[in-house]
Amino acid sequence: MDRSTAIETPSGKGAGDENFPVGSRLIARRLRPHVATFYAFARAIDDIADNPALDAKEKCARLDTFAAVLTGESAAPAIPTAERMRASLDETGVTVRHCLDLISAFKQDAVKNRYADWAELMDYCDRSAAPVGRYLLDLHGESRALWPASDALCNSLQVINHLQDCGDDYRRLDRVYLPGGWMAEFGARICDLGASSASPGLRRTILRCVEGVHELNRAAEALPLGLKSRRLAGESAVILALARALARELARRDPLAERVELARPRFLMTGLAGLVRLVLQRFGLRISRSGSASGGERP
Repeated sequence: MDRSTAIETPSGKGAGDENFPVGSRLIARRLRPHVATFYAFARAIDDIADNPALDAKEKCARLDTFAAVLTGESAAPAIPTAERMRASLDETGVTVRHCLDLISAFKQDAVKNRYADWAELMDYCDRSAAPVGRYLLDLHGESRALWPASDALCNSLQVINHLQDCGDDYRRLDRVYLPGGWMAEFGARICDLGASSASPGLRRTILRCVEGVHELNRAAEALPLGLKSRRLAGESAVILALARALARELARRDPLAERVELARPRFLMTGLAGLVRLVLQRFGLRISRSGSASGGERP
């Protein structure tokens, strides 16, 4: 087998398997190919980190090879996915840092299976999820002052995914993202994740994580209104609405007993509601600013 082909281990997952739209029509047409390239890159390195057939050393070696291609090391073998990503970065001028941060997180996945507390989990999310939003902001020429709000939204989506997959992650990879301190506080055991339904202690741990997601979503509220690009603002408003809805579902449903997700009709309606909310917020903001400029009272 060709070495360049053997490095990647495709899982078969695609953009349609995500909780949120990837490179949707809300993104400007000229930028969609770059978003698709970034998603393909992230998917490829995530698949390596999540492949149960590879040991930690092999996973890290393959991820290091991706990094070598991105940074232009002459000895790196050909990896088409990484080469396309590098070409996209060269064309757009977006920093390679976001890709390297993702690689750092997925190398951590290869060697670290437990998280002591929420702060430790957020450190991981700052490299496994936040770079996606930062990449999109840089691609659109947005201010880096919006990074904190973007980080909050991306980290929220990451924790939601951890909660949705908590049973599968434990059974397939012996990986547990739920903070160990909270599990101990509520009397949950690691082996509880292998059951067909959540124990009372595990349920309380999940609910505490959902509270953290709510806090992240509140911190993300500034993002859609702060963006110059109306298309990206629309995309972020849709994603934020989906994150809120999924958090509510996780608060009332058991991710060990069922796949907690939004049915297609509700997914679409939730996204539309997010867009409508953004339009109303922007319209109200314009009215407020107009009234202030003319000396009128703010509502």
